Amino acid sequence: MSSFVRSSKFRHVFCDPARPDATYQNLRLSTVTGEQNYIKANPLYFAVGLQGGGGPFTVIPLNKPGKYDSDLPIFNGHSAAVLDFDFNPFHDQIIASASEDQTVKVWGIPEGGLTANVDQPLVDLHGHSRKVTLLRFHPTASNVLASTAADQTVKLWDIEKGSEINSLNDVHKELIQDIVWDYVGGTYATSSKDKNVRIVDARSATLISTLENAHEGAKSIKLTFLGKTEKLLSVGFTRQSQRQFKVWDPRNTSTELKRVDIDQAAGVIMPFYDDDTQLLYLAGKGDGNVRFYEMTDETPYCYPISEHRTNVSAKGMAWVPKRGLNIMGCETARLLKLTSNTVEPLCFFVPRKSEAFQDDIYPDTAAPIPSQTADEWILGSHKPPVLMSLNPANSGATRPSVAKEFVAPKTAAVLQQELNAANERIKVLEARLTEAGLSIE
Repeated sequence: MSSFVRSSKFRHVFCDPARPDATYQNLRLSTVTGEQNYIKANPLYFAVGLQGGGGPFTVIPLNKPGKYDSDLPIFNGHSAAVLDFDFNPFHDQIIASASEDQTVKVWGIPEGGLTANVDQPLVDLHGHSRKVTLLRFHPTASNVLASTAADQTVKLWDIEKGSEINSLNDVHKELIQDIVWDYVGGTYATSSKDKNVRIVDARSATLISTLENAHEGAKSIKLTFLGKTEKLLSVGFTRQSQRQFKVWDPRNTSTELKRVDIDQAAGVIMPFYDDDTQLLYLAGKGDGNVRFYEMTDETPYCYPISEHRTNVSAKGMAWVPKRGLNIMGCETARLLKLTSNTVEPLCFFVPRKSEAFQDDIYPDTAAPIPSQTADEWILGSHKPPVLMSLNPANSGATRPSVAKEFVAPKTAAVLQQELNAANERIKVLEARLTEAGLSIE
């Protein structure tokens, strides 16, 4: 009896844990708890909260592993604990932080990293009435930032202008557990303690649809959009506390497209999706396992690849963008695993014998260049991410995305402006015809 083995270039992906001298040790990490991942990364740095008064946090260069002293230089402009942070995807030296002091602050990172304490932010955003819990930068528009808070609102900010774009009010009745942007940033999805997942039109701050009772368990639901496929993935629990994930079509929320029961464990799972390779990585808080799946846009929607198992539990996990990986070493993903006082890089590789650039596993990836300005996005621009080559021989050459571009309908305000301008033009032309003695009838 023969068996069919699905062909995939990622069947043999493996994780190579870091040697002790490649880890970041002796960090006096903050003990604050919440829905956040506790660590974030970009191609140059990672950020973690530290112990101390006022909610200090720091950024550490990825190329400087080792043991760190307790007197690390910090950002210390908040008056209460910092709960989350996010790096600007279009500026590696900019990071935003969210705090229990009800503010969002935007900071500049000196070239090469912190050498002294910084207590003055570049931008100070006020508007939430309770602690700010989560932050997410827009994936294609420059300087647009989403924040959630314990006041059960979602606010969008233009950090360049230091002003609020809009606010989603009176939709969530309980704590917001997660927020994620879709591939082009036209919508965002949230999960809540009421077990519902909501999809929101970001520009108008209006609710589009609701996935009711997405997971029956009482613990947190985490989310990620599946890139260009426009599918949404949720990770949660059954009523019997079994961990599971579901794939949804946001255009038809009546039932899931796919459900996968994972295991019986207590830790919330953090999902990370790589749109370049269509690989999904699932890392659990409180356990040491990372599972990975290859996702497709048609049934059965996912194929298990393998898993990385350790007996050292993770407090949090961060995704390092492709620009920060060892491309010529065939590293296709890197997660930074936060433990009680250490950050451990988990590097995932596709084994290849050739030392040449492997273009089949490194398609063009998201570039650190916005597709549009904040003002253009607010007025309806709907452009996919700018892509760049990872081939070192191309020196990061960029090109427009090949994804289908949706042309959004014009807003009522824009249509009214165009109508007013057209009417004024008609009046001018009618006056000229009258002066020339010509009839317009």
